[in-house]
Amino acid sequence: MIKKLLLLIAMSTCAFTFSQAQEYYDDVNVQLSGTNLKDALATKIISTHSNMLRYTPGVWEASKITDKDSDAARVVLIYGWENGSDQDDTNDRTRDNSLQDSGNGQSFVWNREHVFSKSLANPKLVTDNPGAGTDAHNLRPADKNRNSERNNFKFALGSGNSSRSSITYNGPDGANTRGWYPGDEWKGDVSRIIMYMYLRYGTQCLPTAVGVGDKQFTEDEMINLFLEWNVEDPVSAIEIARNTYHENTTNTYAQGNRNPFIDNPYLATRIWGGNSAEDRWNLYKNTDTQAPTPPTSVAASNINLTSIDLSWTASTDNVNVTGYNVYVDDVLTAQTSSSNTSLTIQNLNTNTSYKFTVIARDLINNFSSESTPITEKTLQDSTPPSIPQNVTISNITDSSFNLDWSASSDNNEVNGYDIFVNGSYKYFTATTSYTVIGLTSATTYSVAILSKDVDDNKSEKTAALNVTTNDGSTGGTASELFFSEYVEGDDGGSNKILEIVNLTGATISLSGYEVKIERNGAGEWTTPLALDKGTVKNIVPGDVFVIGNGDNNNPILQPNSASNTLGQVDLVQPSNDDTRFGQPVNFNGDDAVALFKDGVLIDIIGVFNNDDNFAANITLRRNADITSPNTTYNASEWKSFPANTYNGVGKHTATLNTKDIIFESFKMFPNPTDGNNVYFSVTEAVTVKVYNILGKLVQSKKVTKSNNSIDISKLLKGIYLLQINSRKQFIIKKLIKN
Repeated sequence: MIKKLLLLIAMSTCAFTFSQAQEYYDDVNVQLSGTNLKDALATKIISTHSNMLRYTPGVWEASKITDKDSDAARVVLIYGWENGSDQDDTNDRTRDNSLQDSGNGQSFVWNREHVFSKSLANPKLVTDNPGAGTDAHNLRPADKNRNSERNNFKFALGSGNSSRSSITYNGPDGANTRGWYPGDEWKGDVSRIIMYMYLRYGTQCLPTAVGVGDKQFTEDEMINLFLEWNVEDPVSAIEIARNTYHENTTNTYAQGNRNPFIDNPYLATRIWGGNSAEDRWNLYKNTDTQAPTPPTSVAASNINLTSIDLSWTASTDNVNVTGYNVYVDDVLTAQTSSSNTSLTIQNLNTNTSYKFTVIARDLINNFSSESTPITEKTLQDSTPPSIPQNVTISNITDSSFNLDWSASSDNNEVNGYDIFVNGSYKYFTATTSYTVIGLTSATTYSVAILSKDVDDNKSEKTAALNVTTNDGSTGGTASELFFSEYVEGDDGGSNKILEIVNLTGATISLSGYEVKIERNGAGEWTTPLALDKGTVKNIVPGDVFVIGNGDNNNPILQPNSASNTLGQVDLVQPSNDDTRFGQPVNFNGDDAVALFKDGVLIDIIGVFNNDDNFAANITLRRNADITSPNTTYNASEWKSFPANTYNGVGKHTATLNTKDIIFESFKMFPNPTDGNNVYFSVTEAVTVKVYNILGKLVQSKKVTKSNNSIDISKLLKGIYLLQINSRKQFIIKKLIKN
């Protein structure tokens, strides 16, 4: 509704604006299309960008003018939607233009949002010197806290007002990072800004780097997300005002160039295709109203398990056919150019029937009627995968052991592995390792594994291996559980966790253990939380147990799902009136928290009966050489990390034994590495486990003197933690893959 009102306000100046915009493009051949038009527009906006603004005062002062509200004393804030009447300042749509961020820490201010995030550009955008980082077309006023919430998350699909998107990608929070939806009112503004930055700065500002979407339907790095938003959200009066101001270099803080996609959103359609956007110049759509003829003779060939080749006879048009849209079961699946009347449809399911149709399109996005549908069925897969090889057993405790094996191969795709214990099916895993738990001490078990593909064809089982659990009497350095990590995030109070580690050498039952809190030095332990109230009842040797607040919003801290793909939290304390919003996992930096066993204090974080602020907005991690709890808080036992440091949650590095250390001569090289292998110098066999930053095990291998490397070719670039295990000892090493 707001966007429509803004459009009505702008209608009286539309004729002048269109004429002015068209004059700006007098030396551009706007009849071009595709990358030719893209290059021509890029040349124009680069050549007319005559005034490189400074971040301060240039962008500040320009924003007050270009983004002013109907009340000239206020600026309109991108991502905002509310008139300021509620108690939440962060969602305000306007703000007094004098309340700009002065860097003094005030929260109720506005700052300059880089819509194309600085850190997502390559190289990154900088504001120290005039250039890409100070381009006013990319900078919009935003509430400071709302801007911080957007952070550097990629844009992704959503609906309603601005918020984190349910669409996830491999981002700063790991493989399941949620994107950012700018809001219904702002998605068109965002799309046209990203398009401008792509034209103006080329490969430094790729749309694929700042948005979550598919680029298969374009010739370059444009993605469908921004094309859709450009169509769905029309140009606003503020966008028009920004272009009008910045072209006129008699304005002190004008750049001299315009954003072409504000002047005419259809330019994006003409360059990258997709559904037709608004043609604000009435220049394209009305020049050709005749659609191409429908494609004929659609035929399928080379039918395989997961792919089918399609071909068809070319369509004709009164002007020119520019390409074809191919639909599988009425879903647009591929596009081709006019010269290509065949393609291979891939990633199909085996033994499945599909309907195929083709539609022709011309330059003005006139679409033919669809071709006569054809139906074809992919082949059935009856070939099982290979039998898993190189099965190894390690990390044997009194109630668990680890299994590792080499991946099986298949003519299509391996889906995962079934694990059998004492001849009975027990577990399924999609990875090549598994920890078998819940066993009885000093007991022998047989274990076998088979692989199966996506069609449930199963291999033969591996030969059974016998393993005997130990009696739990050796291998530990601690006599009791204790705290190993404390997280108190600065996000307003929800991201809080406590981690407890078991270094005893035996599986410990959580029965009788409680965590309690002492609020503000009140001298009283309150709101006990029983640690065995959840589904996890025991902690195996060397493992940790993580307790989280129910309002945690970071994926690393959220509860483990059934697929074990999100989070590290084993026990969630709901945040509601009954629990006083998550107590005792609702601590602040001046609250002591403690671990009790059968009512007896055994470990503490903070000082009882003291309200000094000792740990606000920080992460505390227990030092590796601490092997026992302490009923008196000793800050020297802990290492402090900045707010929102979550990468250690779910695992703990410990020095388990000072005797018979086998890692004195250990070496790992090269590190950092841009190669496909990492090599190890060891004196005896070790098991190397590779964890991503979420704490998820992604690879495991036994390394010996003669077989002393691991293949990391399938790992993405980033930081990994390697746990190197030998007997009852382990160390943690950081690996950087460039």
